[in-house]
Amino acid sequence: MSNSNEHTLAQQRTESYERINRIEEKLDKLTEAIVALARAEEKIETLTSFSKQQSEMIIGLGERLTKVEELVHANASTVNIINKIFWIIISALTVAISGMIFVQVQ
Repeated sequence: MSNSNEHTLAQQRTESYERINRIEEKLDKLTEAIVALARAEEKIETLTSFSKQQSEMIIGLGERLTKVEELVHANASTVNIINKIFWIIISALTVAISGMIFVQVQ
């Protein structure tokens, strides 16, 4: 009987060790999963921060573009006025030169 009890005890120890090993493996897998989740969470946080920064930059660029459009419109008016003055001067010079030539010919 003693031999049978020893055999049963040895078998129980072996089963306990195997069970503990399976539990340790499951704990290791859970640890790996938690670490992977933490890494994913860090990546999501980084991407969210980056996305927010990019949104702010896009808003800033939109504001700058609006200011540039306003300046272009103002400059277009100025260039239009300068263009008219230029052609008035050219026309006046043409008339003056033509008049001088016409007066000299007569």
